[in-house]
Amino acid sequence: MRAMVLDQGGTPLRLAELRDAEPAPGQILLRVRACGVCRTDLHIVDGDLEEPKLPLVPGHQIVGEVLRGGERFGTGDRVGVPWLGWTCGECRYCLAGRENLCDRARFTGYDVHGGYAELAVADERFCFAIPTEYPDEQAAPLLCAGLIGYRSLRLAGEGEALGLYGFGASAHIVCQVAVAQGRRVFAGTRAGDEETQAFARSLGAVWAGDAAAGPPEELDAVIVFAPVGALVPAALRAVRKGGSVVCAGIHMSDIPSFPYELLWGERIIRSVANLTRADGEEFLALAPTVPVRTEVETFPLERANEALDRLRRGELRGAAVLAL
Repeated sequence: MRAMVLDQGGTPLRLAELRDAEPAPGQILLRVRACGVCRTDLHIVDGDLEEPKLPLVPGHQIVGEVLRGGERFGTGDRVGVPWLGWTCGECRYCLAGRENLCDRARFTGYDVHGGYAELAVADERFCFAIPTEYPDEQAAPLLCAGLIGYRSLRLAGEGEALGLYGFGASAHIVCQVAVAQGRRVFAGTRAGDEETQAFARSLGAVWAGDAAAGPPEELDAVIVFAPVGALVPAALRAVRKGGSVVCAGIHMSDIPSFPYELLWGERIIRSVANLTRADGEEFLALAPTVPVRTEVETFPLERANEALDRLRRGELRGAAVLAL
């Protein structure tokens, strides 16, 4: 099978011919039809996340067709594979319904090979049925950008005025969900990024502007999607007393020091780690009812490095997807 392989962090992926993937007991073999390109993939390729299985096939927003194996799904079924690929089921986190925090968890496209390939295997217990309303390419971003965004939205609370700082793959999905819930969305972008700001407004944001400068009024919560630590104090300045700042990324540059008065007033800073299967089931049932529309730009498998470069430079509108 053809695959894009990472040999070492900080180096480009290489196109390789690998032995066809084979499912172990409890796994299913998939023909990959699409795989989203996530900022976490970029952090892995750039060496920001330092302990991937190497050599590695990245990719954890996989939409595939079941070829064989498993019991939950039949041959020909269309399923999605997310970032969370396996948990122990025995630790205190798993037993408390917090499997996203399992210390022994394995992650797709990090601990095990992912979807930048023609074939993939996955533990069937951690796969999801894909809503029929979504073609392959439009479904792929739902599996991480959507799921992490939705978990972040829930942890941000029920406040009516919501900031989304970093308006990329996750934020463009969360914006639609939040607007459908009756919230007002304030989209924070890089200064002068008028194209992204116009995109946010087209999805229902009531304001879009420079995240560092902040919105024109106090917010109930801000979700920081951009991996920029300096946005955390900026977000704290924007939220009212009792408000929260949710850091949604798996990696972020260092947060600079800030005066205690920004945190005082019972403001909260919290992170979001991974996802649970319950998150996935709930969000994939919700998405068609909004309905969430995913904006994607597709690339063939062999142009995965180009897609990652575009993501690195902030040149994508919505999400990038490898279409196989």
